[in-house]
Amino acid sequence: MSIIWHDRDPIYIQLFNHLTDLILDGVLLEGDAIPSVRQIAGEQRINPITVSKAIQLLVDNDVVEKRRGLGMFVLPG
Repeated sequence: MSIIWHDRDPIYIQLFNHLTDLILDGVLLEGDAIPSVRQIAGEQRINPITVSKAIQLLVDNDVVEKRRGLGMFVLPG
């Protein structure tokens, strides 16, 4: 994924869209783990708070679920 810094969409929306596309395209399947906030932030060189906002959107839209102590996983659907 490449962040477009001058894009009209905020970075967290770009990340949300990218992760959603990975799921819709079958790259990430039901039950697959999503990389941690720290891992995504480090790889993309973006603030962990920004990553957390994108992940929270995925949770709010029932795309992924957080399992305490285990990570985040793609939901069916």
